[in-house]
Amino acid sequence: MKVILLKDVKKIGKKYDIKNVADGHALNMLIPNGLAIPATSGNVNMIETKKKGDMLETAKTEAELQKALNEIKGISIEMKGKVNDKGHLFAGIHKEEIIEAVKKQKGVNLTPAYLLLEKPIKEVGEHAIAVKVGDREVAFKLVIKTE
Repeated sequence: MKVILLKDVKKIGKKYDIKNVADGHALNMLIPNGLAIPATSGNVNMIETKKKGDMLETAKTEAELQKALNEIKGISIEMKGKVNDKGHLFAGIHKEEIIEAVKKQKGVNLTPAYLLLEKPIKEVGEHAIAVKVGDREVAFKLVIKTE
């Protein structure tokens, strides 16, 4: 059965791809969970229109993020966390928390998808956080202190 994916589906494809999948998988998993719709001619036309709109929105968002990159280049953000006697944080600091701190302290809106952070930060001290939009990458300093 041919379906149009509405979201990225692991081992099947990316959003807006038209894929040929087993009937049972489409009818029992993908369509009921809102991950795909049948690939009829009407749905294909609707998805093409939606895809163009998403591409324009993404381009606009990336332009705004490029402007934000200029504002965050070289800044320093401070955060506090509870630590144990070895200097490790009890709870790691995740992308979303870093984005919120940048927004609060500097008034710059970022998107977690563009933040290059492999795993949560669990150490006190200074950390260089990279942000990459398109082919441009800048870094800012995150200082984590004890509460």
